[in-house]
Amino acid sequence: MNAYRKYLVEFIGTFFLILTIGSTGTLNGSGVIPPLAIGGILMVMIYAGGPVSGGHYNPAVTLAVLLRGGMPKRDAVPYMLAQILGGIAGALAVMEFKHNMGPVPPFNFRIHDLLLSEFLFTFALAYVVLNVATLKRTANNSYFGLAIGGTVMAGAFAVGGTVCSGAFNPAVEVGLVCMKLTPLSNSWMTILANLAGGAAAAGCFALIHPKADRE
Repeated sequence: MNAYRKYLVEFIGTFFLILTIGSTGTLNGSGVIPPLAIGGILMVMIYAGGPVSGGHYNPAVTLAVLLRGGMPKRDAVPYMLAQILGGIAGALAVMEFKHNMGPVPPFNFRIHDLLLSEFLFTFALAYVVLNVATLKRTANNSYFGLAIGGTVMAGAFAVGGTVCSGAFNPAVEVGLVCMKLTPLSNSWMTILANLAGGAAAAGCFALIHPKADRE
């Protein structure tokens, strides 16, 4: 398969993820609408793109899959670039719809709560991806998109907007910065916690599953 097809799929999936996050968060979102919409779009984009690229749409997930040995090393950086560019493009689309984005909201999260919550739910997301989408014994299942989308939805309900920004994804955090939904000066903490969560998930996955099950 030509590599550019995988990168294009990662761009498209991340674009629609950010478009949905930004639209529900800035245009008409309230209550239960954003988490349901975000989990739903991630689920369908994973079903759509999974057979081509794996449907990561998240640099932290790509890092976890790379460390798990589930993708060629040469694809890791292009995947992450495609995801970040997709996030920026999605944010630009939201800003076009919104026309006039408001000022960046103040940073009201406690730093240790933000770091822990972003780490934990990114860990959960990457751990679920590794188990339902890369494990030999669960290969070709029909529920992988539902499981992954449901994990993000649960995280958004649990801590999104109250304890942290609810990104669980460096590309999402970049998109939030572009849409002026989170301060640029604090975004590095979320991104660091996301990548650490992805790496930790890969480590736990390797400890839990024998090498024979992973190949």
